[in-house]
Amino acid sequence: MQSMSETAYLGELEQLVLLAILQCGDDAYTVPIRQVLADRCHRHLARGALYTSLDRLEAKGLVTSRLGEPLAVRGGRSRRYFAITAPGLEALRHARAAFADLSRGLESVLGNGK
Repeated sequence: MQSMSETAYLGELEQLVLLAILQCGDDAYTVPIRQVLADRCHRHLARGALYTSLDRLEAKGLVTSRLGEPLAVRGGRSRRYFAITAPGLEALRHARAAFADLSRGLESVLGNGK
């Protein structure tokens, strides 16, 4: 396992994509990932931007992908499904902890959410 200093840096979009993959579970391919981002984060990503982020996450070893069975409905094309790796989960945990640490003590400035 990587130490905190070796954990991959995640940008905001990468964090959101990883969280969306977790929300999708076994059905994590681009259409439901984009839908989760739109519905829950109000982020409307172009397919190309999502593919770029997914490719970057895969190159970093934070997600893996596999091709599903070809679908007759899609002209025989397969869906590409994504899953988070152990280093991906660690990077996400690290990013969330860093955000929480930086946010601590700012309640008076940010408000209490009520």
